[in-house]
Amino acid sequence: MFETSELELVGYKQSAGRVGGLNLASENRFLPKKVFFTSGVGKHRDALVSFELALRDAGIEKFNLVTVSSIYPPGCEMITKEEGLKELHPGQIVFCVMSRMTSCEKGKRIFASVGAAIPDTPTLNGYLTEYHGYCNGEEGKYAEEMAAYMLRTAFDIEPGKTLNITATAEVDEYTTVVAAAVFVI
Repeated sequence: MFETSELELVGYKQSAGRVGGLNLASENRFLPKKVFFTSGVGKHRDALVSFELALRDAGIEKFNLVTVSSIYPPGCEMITKEEGLKELHPGQIVFCVMSRMTSCEKGKRIFASVGAAIPDTPTLNGYLTEYHGYCNGEEGKYAEEMAAYMLRTAFDIEPGKTLNITATAEVDEYTTVVAAAVFVI
């Protein structure tokens, strides 16, 4: 009933560190090489447009963003947003850890934060956390503390440094805040 046929791959090349266009780390693991942190705020009468404007403010609106969970890859180099954006292209699929909050409760303050806990030993993984909600004065610091806690309790790794990227805004119309750790493969 069904016929099978062989598929010949023409022009398929494999070279050190690259297979089919993807960068691979040792032992064939698909790992980001670099990461940058960014945040943005958007306000508009439409919720979706406010999100788009927040992405524009963060500089990441031109990419097809795929959110992933919260592990900071081993050997991942932290770079500036400007350096990272130079390595990405419009329409590219880009992986990120993103925190996002949208509200239309005028007068409230909202936040989105990504916290990071990174070990001193580059061969070990770190942890990223995403928090969002209404401001209480501790939002960025809390994201850092929870990233450190998760790294310690999940992997028994002590962080060498912690940091956060946090966006806050007073709500006016629909307001969206985003914070992201953006990976460069």
